[in-house]
Amino acid sequence: MKASDRRSLPRRNLSLTVLGLGTAPMGGLYHTTSFAEAEETISAAWDAGIRHFDTAPYYGYTRSERRLGALLCERERGDYVVSTKAGRLMVPDETISADENGWIRPLPFRPTPDYTYDGVLRSFEHSQQRLGIIKIDILYIHDIGRYTHRDRHEHFWSQLTKGGGFKALSELRGDGRVTAVGLGVNETEVVHDAMQELDLDVTMLAGRYTLLEQASLPLLDECARASNAIVIAGPFNSGLLVGNNKFNYEDAPADIVERFHALKAFCAEFAVPLPVAALRFPMAHPAVISLATGARTADQLRMNVAWFEGSVPTQLWKTLKEQGLLAENAPVPTEEG
Repeated sequence: MKASDRRSLPRRNLSLTVLGLGTAPMGGLYHTTSFAEAEETISAAWDAGIRHFDTAPYYGYTRSERRLGALLCERERGDYVVSTKAGRLMVPDETISADENGWIRPLPFRPTPDYTYDGVLRSFEHSQQRLGIIKIDILYIHDIGRYTHRDRHEHFWSQLTKGGGFKALSELRGDGRVTAVGLGVNETEVVHDAMQELDLDVTMLAGRYTLLEQASLPLLDECARASNAIVIAGPFNSGLLVGNNKFNYEDAPADIVERFHALKAFCAEFAVPLPVAALRFPMAHPAVISLATGARTADQLRMNVAWFEGSVPTQLWKTLKEQGLLAENAPVPTEEG
């Protein structure tokens, strides 16, 4: 499989390269990223055939959208696919600190949750201006769910349902201002709930279907039946699968670290770098059309491409299932290339 291969959304006339670039790092996630580094990363992605770019107002408190727009604006608009997100309005605020929510030197705009009809439309229009793009290909509702909002989840869910947030998505899709709509989340229950409210075209699911965890399999099967395409994000579970001690944006717990070491050991037996297996595994599920990885530098981007295009012996998947390290019913790649 090559990074430049394409898969199509079942419900919409839109195809994505199977490897996409997530642009949270160019917003300053955990580390500062210079504009020159961001420019080199976009160029390396383009050279690798990647034409699928994901961003959000929240990334760097608008920095990612601004940079991505500037770096894509000289390219032919029909040559690439851009997704962004709604659900937070970015309100000017001079009190933003130099390190907030993992963002290093974010811009002075306070993320303010708003999932109402007007909030979604305003967020979309603001993204158009920051990106310099009129037609945004995919618009996701960002970070809705109990994991993110805790005891305020019902309040924000009501904004989507009774307050017209889902209606705004439907209208944007219906009149062609966006091609496809969905959720961008890192939890599963809310995806099922949203599918009862609106016909979703695509869901970006971060960290919930990886080598380390497959509890989301029933949801992915449901999405396949409903033609709700899946874009996998966070395939390294915040970094643990590439050797960083992070899992779900926090220090990895002992049982997860133990599982990581077991996966790494079995991959080593087959001479397969663990990141290669991590990037190849999710692509086998029939609901999955693309996988988006972040990269702060061009070298990281090129490494992600090499991992994604690496070979995995079919016997490795069988061994991982026999050892209880993969769900027995999880689809696995059938080819080694």
